[in-house]
Amino acid sequence: MNNPESLLARISVDPHVQHSRPCVKGTRTPVHIILEAIAMGMGIEEVKAEFPPITDEDIRACLLFAALLAQEEEVLLATSSAP
Repeated sequence: MNNPESLLARISVDPHVQHSRPCVKGTRTPVHIILEAIAMGMGIEEVKAEFPPITDEDIRACLLFAALLAQEEEVLLATSSAP
């Protein structure tokens, strides 16, 4: 089982990617797209097939991120910038 910090490290915010929306790190896939896919009934394997290279850990990171936001806790993410 991953710890919260290692899961949240899989989420990033980059002003040059998806208008600074939180994304799965190393991809252009916004967290909200993964969450919406799951909410609409896609299974984990379907999500991974639809959005490669998303992994199980990335999906868990998205779910944790949403859970923390639902608790109205501040979630600090590292900001990265393109070279």
